[in-house]
Amino acid sequence: MRKFIFKLMLLYASFLQAQTNQKHGVAIEGYDPVAYFTVSKAVKGSKQLQVKFEDATYYFATAENKQLFEENPRKYIPQYGGYCAYGMSNGYKAPIQPEAFTIVDGKLYLNYNTEVRTEWQKERDARITRADENWSKMHKVK
Repeated sequence: MRKFIFKLMLLYASFLQAQTNQKHGVAIEGYDPVAYFTVSKAVKGSKQLQVKFEDATYYFATAENKQLFEENPRKYIPQYGGYCAYGMSNGYKAPIQPEAFTIVDGKLYLNYNTEVRTEWQKERDARITRADENWSKMHKVK
């Protein structure tokens, strides 16, 4: 597992400067952040239903989800800018697989893949605490 994590760190070092994990300006690889909460699964959003929030664009599967997001975007955006929660608990930003998610205490956490999610869940509460600390350090105002 160490070798795997080290490779991730090297491979995705280019992500270190971005606030939100995105491709071509789109967060969560175009998946609907509200659907994680309303239908408990990863659902692809539509370009026709999009909202720009902070530094990224979010897509939605339904007009209702778009409206819910517009009313309270912070409720739905993933933790750690949408980077992998496991990676963040170890102090680095890593990409995600939208289907590898967990909702804990009303917050959306994404992971690199389902195997990493399984590892993350073994020490979930401790990892969330470490990830919160790491994210905070990475985003201190200078």
